[in-house]
Amino acid sequence: MQPHNLNTRKITICIKNMVSNSCVRIVREELERTGFIKVLHIELGIADIQYDAQVFSQENINQILIRNGFSLIADKGEKMVEKIKTSIIQLIYYGNNTNSLVRNSDYLSQKLNMPYLQLSKLFSDHTGTTLEKYIIMVKMERIKELITYDEMTLSEIAYLMGYSSVQYLSNQFKQITGVSVTEYKDQLHKSRKPLSSLLEPPSI
Repeated sequence: MQPHNLNTRKITICIKNMVSNSCVRIVREELERTGFIKVLHIELGIADIQYDAQVFSQENINQILIRNGFSLIADKGEKMVEKIKTSIIQLIYYGNNTNSLVRNSDYLSQKLNMPYLQLSKLFSDHTGTTLEKYIIMVKMERIKELITYDEMTLSEIAYLMGYSSVQYLSNQFKQITGVSVTEYKDQLHKSRKPLSSLLEPPSI
């Protein structure tokens, strides 16, 4: 794609279901594979792209994303919900100071430039789940991952995830997952949920 093309457009797109660095790589590769789209910047949930509008439309772009398990987000409220979700995932999976920031509602407020109570209400209205519950669900999946890796003690995991004690972590783990930490460790096929499906109703 030639940058000087009169039909070239630069836009920022919000993308649903981007929950890991692998998702970032896949989206970049699939968009640029077309030869008509250049990814200028990309991170969880958002991308700045440049494309030839004479060859591609936003619907074409959306179809590429859908084929790979993602989709464009157009609704303003839904865009903010996705930003909230990706901010939480970034914090819990990639943050260097998770234990203090997760307890501090100012983190999301400052990152998303909106009062926490407003963010919490928006999240609940769009998902039917409280923001606090979603944070716990993401933490549980991260804890499952760390347990599976078996590279850290439970005390180290508790500290990293912001729990005041191993007992507190263990109690919440059992309450949310239905099994104890020990039982989970002993499972041959450990049950983990994709982060993109945490808010989906359980299958019957």
